Amino acid sequence: MLANLFKKKNKAVLGVDISSTSIKIIELVEQNGRMQVEAYASEPLPENSVVEQAINDEEAVGGAIKKAVQRSHSSVKRASVAVAGSAVITKVIQMATGLSDDELEQQIALEADQYIPYPLEEVALDFEVQDVLEEDNHRVNVLLAACRKETVELREDSIEIAGLESTVVDVEAFCIERAYQLLESQLDAEPKDTVAIIDIGATMTTLNVLHEGKIIYTREQMFGGQQLSEEIQRRYGISAQEANRAKIEGGLPDDYETEILEPFKDSVVQQVSRSLQFFYSSSQFNDVDYVILAGGTSSLEGISQLVQDKIGTHAIIANPFASMTLGPKVNPQTLANDAPGLLVACGLAMRSFD
Repeated sequence: MLANLFKKKNKAVLGVDISSTSIKIIELVEQNGRMQVEAYASEPLPENSVVEQAINDEEAVGGAIKKAVQRSHSSVKRASVAVAGSAVITKVIQMATGLSDDELEQQIALEADQYIPYPLEEVALDFEVQDVLEEDNHRVNVLLAACRKETVELREDSIEIAGLESTVVDVEAFCIERAYQLLESQLDAEPKDTVAIIDIGATMTTLNVLHEGKIIYTREQMFGGQQLSEEIQRRYGISAQEANRAKIEGGLPDDYETEILEPFKDSVVQQVSRSLQFFYSSSQFNDVDYVILAGGTSSLEGISQLVQDKIGTHAIIANPFASMTLGPKVNPQTLANDAPGLLVACGLAMRSFD
């Protein structure tokens, strides 16, 4: 029944982030009391192998994972992978204290159909016991997570095709929450009780709001850096590959910044503002103390200042590796360039320390 969404592991695992356009893998170790990035690599995915966070071609995805592992020179064979928050149903339920994991599992299996709108034979379930209820110390909160088995199995199959062992299937929001521990020390404003992490990827923008270090709100919307690439393609008549390369390396005509890049940055700021407004309208909060921009699109020059000016809240670009050392196999410049897009992979790799 269980999908190992929460179960603790005590051996090194590779964090394998499967996004819509690329594979990113990270291996973290502990070195002299500090975390160290032991291995890192990314590999582009063949077009349409992942569409809207759903794997269409596990052979292509597995092949890309294998290439990334080879490029990283990591020898770790155990892997952790995540499913998107939109693919997971989470529910906090109350159960009696003192039950063993087996007893909890049996009880949840009996009651799960109350909470899951799918046939249970199609669903992977897991749970984590949390805190005792303040008003009733004979009951505990239990976090239940459920996902379609097919979604989990496609990720596990891709991992196995790459020659790795799939040991953990996590949830992207939980990975962000775990990686936030590495970002909190970079926030210099007070207070910072409520923090918005806005991950602007290639095709999807995800808002996660944390209150006192715990995720309280998640929302996904279709928007990302691929729209900039597509506009470059249309304007200059070049291929997708050439457009993606030009975004990073430059060499586009003189009108690129004023005609394409600046309007796209304005769109990014609007999307960030809109995401936060959705949060405010559906919660008791009317502001956040800090905004952390993540995802590859957040690397655009000056974007954090534009966001800060627009919403009036401190904004920084995520770098989960700011306090880490780097192993000899890691290219510092490549890692620094890619750091904002590596929160999920980093959160997955941190399962090594659970």
